[in-house]
Amino acid sequence: MSRDTSTPETTAPDADPGTPRSTWAALREAIRGTGADYTRIPLRRAVFLLAVPMVLELVLESTFAVVDIFFVARLGASAVATVGLTETYLFLLYSVAMGLAMAVTAVVARRVGEGGGEEASVSAAQAIWIALLASVPFAVAGIVWAQDLLRLMGADAWVVEHGYRYMQWMLGGNAVIMLLFVINAIFRGAGDAAIAMRVLWVANGLNIVLDPILIFGLGPIPALGLEGAAIATNIGRGAGVAMQLWILFRGGRHIRVTFAQIGLRATVAWTIVRTSLGGIGQMIVAMTSWIFLMRILAGLGSEAVAGATIALRILMFALMPAWGMSNAAATLVGQNLGAGLAGRAEAAVWRTGWYNMVYTVVVSVVFFLFHDALIGVFTSDPRVVEVGGEWLRILSYSCFVYGWWMVAVQAFNGAGDTVTPTRINVVFFWLIQIPLCWYLAESLDWGHSGVFWGVFVSETSVGLFTLWLFSRGRWKTAMV
Repeated sequence: MSRDTSTPETTAPDADPGTPRSTWAALREAIRGTGADYTRIPLRRAVFLLAVPMVLELVLESTFAVVDIFFVARLGASAVATVGLTETYLFLLYSVAMGLAMAVTAVVARRVGEGGGEEASVSAAQAIWIALLASVPFAVAGIVWAQDLLRLMGADAWVVEHGYRYMQWMLGGNAVIMLLFVINAIFRGAGDAAIAMRVLWVANGLNIVLDPILIFGLGPIPALGLEGAAIATNIGRGAGVAMQLWILFRGGRHIRVTFAQIGLRATVAWTIVRTSLGGIGQMIVAMTSWIFLMRILAGLGSEAVAGATIALRILMFALMPAWGMSNAAATLVGQNLGAGLAGRAEAAVWRTGWYNMVYTVVVSVVFFLFHDALIGVFTSDPRVVEVGGEWLRILSYSCFVYGWWMVAVQAFNGAGDTVTPTRINVVFFWLIQIPLCWYLAESLDWGHSGVFWGVFVSETSVGLFTLWLFSRGRWKTAMV
């Protein structure tokens, strides 16, 4: 490629002749999907067209997480604790799925930016095979050893006796989670963010409808309790995967996979696996750190786990729009580096970072003012409200740093440099966060407060350090 890498924006009047004349027209186009070239249109418009569907996609995903815990909380603190302890293992699954998704977005975006539509489609097909193979060990472990895994996390007798079937469904059906992550990463990398948005709308909308029906029963449908929540999730996500595959083989605006491309191609598959190792590593480091923290909280009782679980769901809900904007930055970085526009790739990250900071400052204010009230929406247990409210208040002090951290990390990942964030996570999560949380909670006897303050210190530090490292610019030389 011979494009000028010193110019951050492409502003030629003929670069995007279809630019909408109003914000509402641009919004409709972002939701509907567009065939725009994200390496040529004005940068502000490129961020908008990608960020809007990605934000809406993740808002609904986080809406389901909140609605799900709202209904489960009606079953009691032990039911919520079951979800929280199961999620500690799902976090390992998400580590693999998200790490693989990072690599898929980077590889597909780079091929699209280079103008290689055929190569992008072949990469997409290989990613699907890798996702299916990766799901098998989790399914076997979840189905066969569910009760043992719960005991390992310090679950109480009720959780072990009544909650294990929830874990069997969630881990046993994990292939739909893996495929949902990976195929949507294909669409995002190609620039078809609107398709990924519509898929999650269908999947999570179906989850939300089925959740209360299967948990509490309706007419001839029996009440399945906690198990019903897991079944609803599998049905909703399975429908989403079916929709993904239909669109992918039918063809989106930027990518289409044919049956001739679905055979195994070792070189392409290895490129994806090699690139994903860093992404999987960085997620596993962060997620296993959370497992240790949940283990500390489990020793303090189900109320501590339940409060932390509800607070985490609220945090996920609040920060999903920020993750959506960060994902847009990853796509822009990958495509513009592929097109030889490193300056434009960097400009996209800084612009998105400022958008994220404004949003997360608003989140911080809401958490600080209404922390107990937010937890109280989900439970009337005063101890659970106390624990969860305290964590939201502590989180309010640093949410704006998280906004910059998300964008900087996704810039590294979008460039294909997944190793650097992994090394950062090892230091800040394993060598700092876990020992610090244990020391504050156990040695100083701060209990759950020690865990929350340890998280505050470590994650604020890692956010600032990652942003500084991004500013040095070495990510621009990453090869995919």
